[in-house]
Amino acid sequence: MKQCTEAMKTAFAALSAGEAVMPVRTRLELPPGNGNALFMPAYMPSIGRVGVKTITNNIDNPAKGLPMNHALIVIFDSVTGAPLALLDGEAITALRTGAVSGLATALLAREAARTAAIIGTGVQGETQLEAVCTVRPITRAYVFDLQAEKAESFAGKMSKRLNVEVLVAPSPAVLREVDVICTATPSQRPVFEDALLKPGVHINAVGAYKPEMVEIPPETIVRAKVVVDQRDGCLAEAGDILQPLTKKLITKDHIHGELGEVVTGQISARESEDEITVFKSVGVAVQDLVSADLVLRKGIETGIGTELSLA
Repeated sequence: MKQCTEAMKTAFAALSAGEAVMPVRTRLELPPGNGNALFMPAYMPSIGRVGVKTITNNIDNPAKGLPMNHALIVIFDSVTGAPLALLDGEAITALRTGAVSGLATALLAREAARTAAIIGTGVQGETQLEAVCTVRPITRAYVFDLQAEKAESFAGKMSKRLNVEVLVAPSPAVLREVDVICTATPSQRPVFEDALLKPGVHINAVGAYKPEMVEIPPETIVRAKVVVDQRDGCLAEAGDILQPLTKKLITKDHIHGELGEVVTGQISARESEDEITVFKSVGVAVQDLVSADLVLRKGIETGIGTELSLA
């Protein structure tokens, strides 16, 4: 996670500087209306790689004992065009989504942050907590989920994995003591109340990736410094941004800027201890490409992986 978080600096700096080629992803809606397929290409000249991720999402899958997401990533050499690797996109999606929240937390959360809350107990929730604990010395985390048994399982698993006290949240009121909140759900309504937020809290909102999906209360968006992974992507897909825009609660100028602009110092990060900051991510293909390239290089170094011939 630490290495991937560092790699995200390269990805987002290149994206905001126009040094990466990345069209807005293509989305196909799948019947019966609860699933979709996303196609996410990217080209990074700085690492000599071009790649594409194909990912499907189905919100009914967990009830069937299946992952919500299935994904594959293919990487090519950008000079020769030769295919280099086929990778598990599910694992890399979880890793890179956690890593970018780790980077956002490192840049935007208070240095004194010690408590966290995770809303949503899927694989994304796990890597969100891991990433936050990587960049801040978190001593206690609360977990929220609509299903109590999932919250209990998550708390036990992550306590052992991270050696951090992870507790099932006894009530939403515990948010008043939380320094970092991560939301990783497919919700279509806010998952917490704005009035419960502690001054100076930082929020990573990574679950909602469609206009009709929303995790963050509009009141929070209105009063927060909002940083996004990519303007074009969020203005096309992020319900957390689009819904307040439609209601004329904010304008497009309310977006403080992109994460890559914070990385390069073009725009400010946190400016006061009491400032509320929100990082809104819909996920971008350069994250996948840089993370997959990192995994590929580590695999070559360690001899892990299966060599295939296409001849």
